[in-house]
Amino acid sequence: MLILLAITLVLWSAGFALLVKLKPAHRRNGTPAGGKELSVSIIIPARNEEENLPRLLASLQHQSHALHEIIVVDDESSDRTAEIAAELGARVVSSAPLPEGWRGKPWACHQGAGASSGSHLLFVDADTWVEENGLQSLLDAYQGGALSVGPWHAVREPYEELSLFFNLNMVFGTVPQGLFGQVLLLDRKSYVRAGGHEIVKGFVLENVMLAHHLRRAGVAVRSILGKRQFSFRMYPRGFSELVLGWVKGFASGAKSTPRGTLAISIAWMTSLAFVPLGWIITGEHVWGATYLLCAVQVGWMGQTVGGFRPLASVFYPVQLLFFFAVFGMSLTTLGRTVGWKGRHFNAR
Repeated sequence: MLILLAITLVLWSAGFALLVKLKPAHRRNGTPAGGKELSVSIIIPARNEEENLPRLLASLQHQSHALHEIIVVDDESSDRTAEIAAELGARVVSSAPLPEGWRGKPWACHQGAGASSGSHLLFVDADTWVEENGLQSLLDAYQGGALSVGPWHAVREPYEELSLFFNLNMVFGTVPQGLFGQVLLLDRKSYVRAGGHEIVKGFVLENVMLAHHLRRAGVAVRSILGKRQFSFRMYPRGFSELVLGWVKGFASGAKSTPRGTLAISIAWMTSLAFVPLGWIITGEHVWGATYLLCAVQVGWMGQTVGGFRPLASVFYPVQLLFFFAVFGMSLTTLGRTVGWKGRHFNAR
């Protein structure tokens, strides 16, 4: 049993190699990109987002950087998305019917980019919002090419704690050379050169493939964590939405994670699973002490990516078991039909 404990500790320590992914971005003033002079078009794809848009648009109105324009692409919403966007000062673009072979979000982003006129495009999901001076902070960090932000995950309800390991693995697989899908800034010339959203029109995780095509086009790709810049709340409508949201694309995202990072993450999470089992089976205090170390580590990591409560990390095996269960479901649904916001598509 001591040998198993030693192996577990070695695997657990591998998790510290992932800490570099969780470092906050350093603010860079006076970058060559000239953040204060950028002409930025905000493009917000929105399908049935009447609850989220007021918060996002209000946060944009209180930024120190003057925006060139704010465009909301109404993706055939059945609620008051378009009316609310117009009332709050955004320019509304009504989406044309979804063409064959396109996913909803890439199609909305494609139309928004075509309707915009700024030198730089900032694609922002409707369920995010910008913190005080967050936009200027993003522009200060911008060095040209494509820069994406992993927003700070605001956690409100207990069931949302179950997203912890999904959030962590999303960050592990993206920072620093991938792209998050929630907030993406890039110059128009690079966007066009890489093929824009048309080249990723058929993918659920369009950001993953867009990063690939941007790099192929010679465009620098970079991602950072967005604490004190951008925030979001994932799946606020309940447990069922949370499960479906993670199922619909997480396995595809895992496939794009660098193999070395994926191996380290798997080793780390395996050790986290071994520790409570070892404690239950043996009852030895050394396993209990190791469990405490794991809980502290998980709690600290959760605080770097969102408002995950440190106390919840005491029950991290529940969060980990949920992760493995939903990830397994995601694997089995690849190539099958998945429903999301009234549309059905193959999850790939």
